Amino acid sequence: MKNIHWQQRSAAVLLGTVILAGSCGVVMDTDIAAAAASNNKSTYEQNAVPQVISLMSPSVVGIIGKAASGGGEVDDRYNLAHGTGVIWKSDGWIVTNAHVVDGLTGITIVTSDGKSYKAKGVYSDPMSDIALVKINAKSLKPAKFAATAQNALVGETVVAIGTPISFSLRNSASVGVVSGLNRSVDGSYRLIQTDTAINPGNSGGPLVNLKGEVIGINSKKFAAVGIENMGFSIPAETVRYVTDHLLKYGEVRRAALGLELEESWSAIVGLPSDDPLTVTKVLSAEARKIGIQEDDVLYAINGKRVYSVVDINERLKSFMPGQHVQLLMQRDGDIVNLKLTLSQDGSQAVSSSVGEAE
Repeated sequence: MKNIHWQQRSAAVLLGTVILAGSCGVVMDTDIAAAAASNNKSTYEQNAVPQVISLMSPSVVGIIGKAASGGGEVDDRYNLAHGTGVIWKSDGWIVTNAHVVDGLTGITIVTSDGKSYKAKGVYSDPMSDIALVKINAKSLKPAKFAATAQNALVGETVVAIGTPISFSLRNSASVGVVSGLNRSVDGSYRLIQTDTAINPGNSGGPLVNLKGEVIGINSKKFAAVGIENMGFSIPAETVRYVTDHLLKYGEVRRAALGLELEESWSAIVGLPSDDPLTVTKVLSAEARKIGIQEDDVLYAINGKRVYSVVDINERLKSFMPGQHVQLLMQRDGDIVNLKLTLSQDGSQAVSSSVGEAE
């Protein structure tokens, strides 16, 4: 289908040092015993990984449904697709990827204890790749989400739990590290990079730190010959931003500048750059009203520099349509400050009711 997972990495464990005594090469039993006793004491990480998996598994669900038939005349009842989800609220709200549920019918949620529920509604936001699925259930165990993924450290151990390849492999776990933060991959929001194994079916599952906090929702990976262990997760703060909107409004009321902008060549290829963005099209009446024109240059929003579309999307997460921002721009060589009323982005959530599987 369209899913994501993580890669297991075995940690090398030092089992002990064999010490040779004297010229005769006799192994000292006392030293071996001491080394063995020392290594019988589990390290923090050895204890933490199984504990995190045990703690998180009840909050992870499998998601399965009938995929689109692809236009064929025969309706194949076995044309199924699956992914993973995380319990967001105890009363039956499940967070997953939009690409897991978009186009899927007869969606069924299966919890870690083997209970299954039919989905009663879906709210999907393709831009962020986050969706919410509602089931009629109570007393579910919601996952603990970190307040922000920005506190994560590159190199720290993380665990992914999901449903790789086969639906019978639900709640499979893999271990890796955080490879990078604030990655710009698809032009929407910043992502967490990880080397944890990602496989089809893991999309929508949690990326968990050793505190048992979900720092991200697994979303995508690079897959090609010569590419290894490059997966990406949606940070917890973006997940919270989208789900709060979906629960409150049924859609993401995403603020927008009302401008089509072109990034500099340096920003596109990932080079360090101070280059601003260039206006290629004025889309909103609010932007036209204050005189913004094509070829104007955008430097900052509310005093904070922006270098890419992702920068702008991240800045605007804290605003609603109708609110005002100050833009620092350049026009015909002159620097100007403009007060802009934000419009609503057209990339709204898709909501739907879900029918029973045939």
